[in-house]
Amino acid sequence: NHNAKDPDSFNAEPLLLFNDYPLGHSMRKFYHRYQAVFFLPVLSGYWLSMILNPQVFTLHHGGAGSVGIRMDNDFTKSRIKVAIAFRFLYIYLNILRPIMNCGVENAFTTVLHILIMGAAESLTLAILFSLSHNFEHVDRDPTKAVRDNNKRVCWFKSQVETSSTYGGFIAGALTGGLNFQVEHHLFPRMSSAWYPFIAPKVREICKKHGVRYAYYPWVWQNFVSTVKYMHQAGTGSNWMTPLKGDL
Repeated sequence: NHNAKDPDSFNAEPLLLFNDYPLGHSMRKFYHRYQAVFFLPVLSGYWLSMILNPQVFTLHHGGAGSVGIRMDNDFTKSRIKVAIAFRFLYIYLNILRPIMNCGVENAFTTVLHILIMGAAESLTLAILFSLSHNFEHVDRDPTKAVRDNNKRVCWFKSQVETSSTYGGFIAGALTGGLNFQVEHHLFPRMSSAWYPFIAPKVREICKKHGVRYAYYPWVWQNFVSTVKYMHQAGTGSNWMTPLKGDL
């Protein structure tokens, strides 16, 4: 959730603000006040953007350079032709070939079906991703204590308070463990099959040490909290009135 070091926190800009920037920040635009309404339509275009955008552009926009990835290295250069070939093969098999099979006279209907498929895929993936780190009372600046008073940041605490978990075993089976985002960040090399079993103990330890653990029994509760957060981030309301209440 670091607004300068985590590409996931800023790669939707300038269309969407997942970072809750201070009022008057240059990244804030007038239309962000309404992003809680239009962020789902924007996310529905994720598949199409991945198809049309060159991978190098996607990496640059996602902040690959900020974490040390160089686009001019020998390996990347040697794979350019292969990457382009696979991209055209994908477009041919998933867009052009269906149009050819159904006939040019039915091209509009075919393209519409493809776009609906792409939107459904995009929303399924993008919504699950957006829930994990964008919710009410989330810590959007885990290194603030260092800048303000040179206080060391607890890595484990920052992973917990910048993430959320929803559901249980069934949600984990359906999402490949994406719902256990807190556990995933604490134990990234652990098989997600174990997350449902360790999650209760993680919550217990967090409560013991005063670490705020965001848990939603149902995915729709996390989604509602995300919509509220998108409104707060878009309007800057958290900078107008202090946060109240605990998770």
